[in-house]
Amino acid sequence: MRLNKLSLSTLAILVMACAMNIALAKDAAPLADDPITEQRLIAISEEMRCLVCQNESLAGSRSDLANDLRREIRILINEGKTDEQIRSFMVERYGDFVLYRPPVKPITWLLWIGPFVILLAGIIGLMVYLRRRNQSIPSTTLSAEDNRRIDALLQDTKSSSTENVHD
Repeated sequence: MRLNKLSLSTLAILVMACAMNIALAKDAAPLADDPITEQRLIAISEEMRCLVCQNESLAGSRSDLANDLRREIRILINEGKTDEQIRSFMVERYGDFVLYRPPVKPITWLLWIGPFVILLAGIIGLMVYLRRRNQSIPSTTLSAEDNRRIDALLQDTKSSSTENVHD
């Protein structure tokens, strides 16, 4: 009986806690008063990389730096800057790495060609390793007696497998 009262009390507390969470929940506040500004912000920030996360767009990242950069972009939009002026500002401040598609120029060649160079180096390294490993394994030539024993074993195996099939 006492266990039931304890269970009911615990259940009542859990229900009240859930109800409080629902009552205190709020709708997400709009980030900008103007939906057009917000659309431009999203379009621009999807083309930029979060400098903290690095594999996430600025639009998708929830880091503090990403929030600050989005706020900065929103201010520039409200100042009447074009999308290209905003991109130029961000590149000037943070470098070409902030763009998901950095321009191909001598300073960004490593960003564009680097992954392929690393892949090629890995393939060459693997080939060298396999070639050295194959050379280090001694090759042995079988004698005529060894070949006769192998042939005899193979004949025994063939004859025993055909007997099992007919059984």
